[in-house]
Amino acid sequence: VQLVESGGGLVQAGGSLRLSCAASGRTFSSYAMGWFRQAPGKEREFVAAITWSGASTYYADSVKGRFTISRDNAKNTVSLQMNSLKPEDTAVYYCAASATTWGPTMGDYWGQGTQVTVSS
Repeated sequence: VQLVESGGGLVQAGGSLRLSCAASGRTFSSYAMGWFRQAPGKEREFVAAITWSGASTYYADSVKGRFTISRDNAKNTVSLQMNSLKPEDTAVYYCAASATTWGPTMGDYWGQGTQVTVSS
C-alpha cells in the first residue's frame, strides 16, 4: 500500500490543523492505520491509531483530548484533526499502515511525512 500525507503547515499555538493520508494499492480496510511523529533530534513516536473498521481508537497521552483520528474506508483516507496545538507538537508527521496490528508497534508501511510547525 502507498501512503501520501497532506495538510501540514505553520500554525500558531492554540490553533488547529487537519492532516490527511491517502492510501492506494490493496484494500484499505485490510489495514489498521496510525499517525506517528518525529521532532528534530528525537525518536519517532506514536501519536494515534485506529482499527480496521474504525470502531476503536488509541492515543498517546500527550495528544489525548486534543487530537482525533478518523478514517473513511470508502475514500481510502485516514485523518488526524489536531486542536489546541502546542509548540511541542512541532514535528514531521507520518502516516502508517499495518495489516496485523495497531498501536505503538504498528508500521508495515509508511508515508513520506508532512511537516507541522507550531509557533509560540
